[in-house]
Formats: sequence, C-alpha cells, structure tokens
Amino acid sequence: MKSLAFLAAALFLAGCDPRSDLDEKPVDLGAFKLGHNLVVARKPSVGPGSMKVTEAEWQAAIEGAVDDRFGRYEGDRLYHLGMSVDGYFLTSLDAGVPLVPSLKSILLMTVTLWDDQLGRKLNEEAHEISVISAFNGAGAFPTKERLLEILSAQAAKQIETWLEENPDWFQPPYE
Repeated sequence: MKSLAFLAAALFLAGCDPRSDLDEKPVDLGAFKLGHNLVVARKPSVGPGSMKVTEAEWQAAIEGAVDDRFGRYEGDRLYHLGMSVDGYFLTSLDAGVPLVPSLKSILLMTVTLWDDQLGRKLNEEAHEISVISAFNGAGAFPTKERLLEILSAQAAKQIETWLEENPDWFQPPYE
C-alpha cells in the first residue's frame, strides 16, 4: 500500500517514545507558528480484525498530538497542516488476534503544509506518514484510546521531522 522505505522508518521509530522531548526546546523551524490543524478520516482503509475508529476519534487524537508538538512554536508566520488518515490497523485482542510476542498497530496518513501568507500549499504532493507501533506480549495490552494516543504522537513527531528537513519553507525569502 505504501512504500517499504516508509515502513522501515516507522519500524525504527516504533520503539521510541515520541513525546519524550516535548519538555525540551523544539527543533528550529524558523518563523513557524501553527495555524489550522485539520484532520479528515472519511474513508480510510481498515485492516482485517482491526478495532474500529471513528473520524471524530482520529480527529481528537491527531489534532491533540499535533497541538502538543507544534503549539510550542512561537514564530511570526502562520502555517496550516492538513492531514488525512488513509488507513489503519489497531490490534485488538478481542478480535481473535492470537497472543504473539509482538503485536503491531499501524497508521497511514498524508500531510499537506499551507503557508497562510502565500495562500498556497508548500508541498506539491502530499507527504506520506507511516507509523507502526509494536507492543510485546508481556504486561497489559494498551486500550484503544492509548493506541490512538501513541500512533498520533508518533505521527506528529514524523511531521516535525519532515518540516525540519525543509527549512526553506520557514526562512525568508519565502517563495
């Protein structure tokens, strides 16, 4: 469905707590200040046996994670993030998934960044985000709400990394 490169990067990030750095100084994004934070999840592909998630649940989880991560930026230029949930699989022990050493949940998204002053999007093609979170079979299995929180926080961290890789968007002269 998505490229293997995205999956490999997501697997690497799966073991990291994406919120562990929220108390630290954010990465340098120049003039960035979060304007609109819009999430749609109208008709995502849903993996077989997945817990069902409503559009409102995705919106609340992702918008919250994006606000937590990008609300720290105090630049003087507004940028808007438009995000679409394209697919997901939330592991459910109740759905008959056998207990295995590692259970995975997946979130596939596309992201567009808009410059408010220029009145246009900055990335020609939507940026793809792939998040895979693995949970070992030991201990308590995360609730649906916790899975959404983890996947959303990891997606927000990947968006921040993508923005950091494009510093020209946030430094004059703006084009």
